[in-house]
Amino acid sequence: MSTTANNDPYAGARFAGVLYVIIVAFGLFAEVGVRARLIETGDPATTAANIADSPWLFRAGFAADLVVFLADVALAVLLYRLLEPISRTLSMAAAAFRLTQTAIIGMNLLNMFNAVRILDDADHLEAFGGDQVESLALLALDTHRYGYILGLTFFGVATMIIGFMAITSPRLPTAMGAVLSVAGAGYVIDSAMFFMIPGYDGAVSPIVLAPAVVSEVWFALWLLTRAHRLSTTREASPPPAAAAPVRAPRISVPA
Repeated sequence: MSTTANNDPYAGARFAGVLYVIIVAFGLFAEVGVRARLIETGDPATTAANIADSPWLFRAGFAADLVVFLADVALAVLLYRLLEPISRTLSMAAAAFRLTQTAIIGMNLLNMFNAVRILDDADHLEAFGGDQVESLALLALDTHRYGYILGLTFFGVATMIIGFMAITSPRLPTAMGAVLSVAGAGYVIDSAMFFMIPGYDGAVSPIVLAPAVVSEVWFALWLLTRAHRLSTTREASPPPAAAAPVRAPRISVPA
């Protein structure tokens, strides 16, 4: 990878853009194409029937999420390297928050897999009736949902940091930075509402998270097409002044 970067200074940025596209595409498939299609909130029986009718689709959603989180780790490292010339501290903070999000949501996949295990291995749950098994499966899926929301809190902070860097640096579009900052704040606010407001069902989530769609697509396209601006010299560390030449002491020779 370092050899490629030496031959093409924009390769890292383009690869980051490709990873962003993968994350968006696979993430949308897992959320919209799988979970939104199979999971009926508050209806354990229908959810269980949907998963039983489409077991491979459910597992495909699990696999798509796994691809997203693997790509997210690589993207966090690449973004750190790309944004380091602007501010090493802020770039490191953004990477740390993003990696924390990935760790939380990655481990949270076990809750999603637990649902299918509960339904497939119902023999282990003989003490429970059919309705109770289905309710346990839906509980696991609900836990997965809240774990995902918790992880997005950290992602929101990472997004706000990158947005702030874009606003304050001439190398990134100021407008994109503003949208990223608003989107990051939206993630944090939406997560807080789920955990702090009893009975909140995400009614305003589409409004709060609307800037996120624009910002993610914009940032991915910018990385693919315009990120060569990040290949210039470091902003945070101005070049050191040239040291004055050392002169040999003059020795006086008596006449």
